[in-house]
Amino acid sequence: MDYQTFKPGQELAALVKYYWTLEVPAGYSSEKQRIVPDGCIELAFIMGDDIKRYVSETGFILQPRAMVLGQILEPFYIQPAGQVKTFAVRFYPHGFANFSATPIQDLANRETALARLFGRETADELTNEVIHAPGTPQRIEIIEAFLLRRLQDSTTVDRLVKSTVHTLLASKGSLPIQAVLGEDLSVRRQLERKFRKQIGLSPKQLGKVLRLQAALKLLLNRENDTLTRVAYESAYYDQNHFIKDFKEFTGTTPKYFLAAGELMLASVFYSKD
Repeated sequence: MDYQTFKPGQELAALVKYYWTLEVPAGYSSEKQRIVPDGCIELAFIMGDDIKRYVSETGFILQPRAMVLGQILEPFYIQPAGQVKTFAVRFYPHGFANFSATPIQDLANRETALARLFGRETADELTNEVIHAPGTPQRIEIIEAFLLRRLQDSTTVDRLVKSTVHTLLASKGSLPIQAVLGEDLSVRRQLERKFRKQIGLSPKQLGKVLRLQAALKLLLNRENDTLTRVAYESAYYDQNHFIKDFKEFTGTTPKYFLAAGELMLASVFYSKD
């Protein structure tokens, strides 16, 4: 398995977290893989074999070859049909709203084909350029040129929403939401409406996802730590609070997370994120 990340250019660094590639030979692992929420939106191009995404225990859809994966608040189960070869853009929570007129909340918990967001002609042209590029540096050049063009046509994310996102990111979701949003209920309600439209989830949900990500990194990189210590360092009230949030977003317990084969991709993504 070969997973690599690449920094964006300076003009997009405030919106794009990084670009990533994943290559897995056919037959390396045919198990279902659990992908957990991370607070980010991704634009992805599938250049290998098809990837199934399960919508029930046995039912599945095939993910679009060029798609945007919106904010998710529950684990996704995917399964490669053969060789995996993917190139993707991982945006900061506020990032993708700068490039699309579609309300971000409409993209939540699903894959959306690029053609639905940018039109068939534009999506097909971009997809063909990315797929037929000779390598990752060229793909990054192509996607950055596309994103910079889109910036000229799209509205900017609300300044207060950006500020709230930056506060949540800086604290890794550990600050009490009242401390982030303030006490004025009318301002809070207005912010929450804008936040859902432009980020795809509420400030409280984003804070919980970011705190979970901080805990995941501790689990994956320091496996000998106790759950109590991980909970304390991630600003949970106690171990039970940590386990409750963990199960809400991953569908499993921290102990099972570390042992399960279906979490191989999640371990790769989030231990290096």
